[in-house]
Amino acid sequence: MNAQVYWTLALEVQGGSDEFTALMNDMVKATQTNEPGTLSYEWSTSADGKVCHIFERYADSAAVMTHLGTFGEKFAGRFLEILKPIRFDVFGSPSEEVKEALAGFGPNYMQYVGGFSR
Repeated sequence: MNAQVYWTLALEVQGGSDEFTALMNDMVKATQTNEPGTLSYEWSTSADGKVCHIFERYADSAAVMTHLGTFGEKFAGRFLEILKPIRFDVFGSPSEEVKEALAGFGPNYMQYVGGFSR
């Protein structure tokens, strides 16, 4: 079974564009620099800038926990001031520890039913 964990997070942008951009840049830099188990970390916005989608993919649950540790320590306060979660869909094979850590965000766990990944 594939150990990867990945998700899409839809958020309402409540802060100004400067605050949003600064937060995104700080989080992307920290993740890219310090988290080798993060395989994908992509932010996108709607044309009007009011909705943000974040796609995150991790090698395994340990990599997720590393990311969540950094998020909680350095970014959670700013993140939740600027972004309001709308929908959070989780895929792959998250451990029970990851599920407990994500519980406060109200994730929807999607079950694998078929397909492939290269």
